Amino acid sequence: MKSDVDKLVAKHAELIHSDGLKVRSHTQREDGEWILHTLMIEGYDVSFKFKRKKKYKSLNGCKVNMTYYPEMMVVAGFEVETMKVVRIKRY
Repeated sequence: MKSDVDKLVAKHAELIHSDGLKVRSHTQREDGEWILHTLMIEGYDVSFKFKRKKKYKSLNGCKVNMTYYPEMMVVAGFEVETMKVVRIKRY
């Protein structure tokens, strides 16, 4: 029997799933009605972003499982790669 993650990755080829990633920093800020969460992960030079309606307990130093895909943003005329998180759970 396939797990939810396996089904998502099989259905969407661009999705990436990683287990046991250690969170280096976690920031939360209001973005209208939403809370924008930004994670920096050890060993990665890109930010991982997702939105939720409520704040989370800080994930600093925690290990997480994430499903995400690459996304390009234009900031001040420069293209910046970020990762858009689809699913996140504590490890």
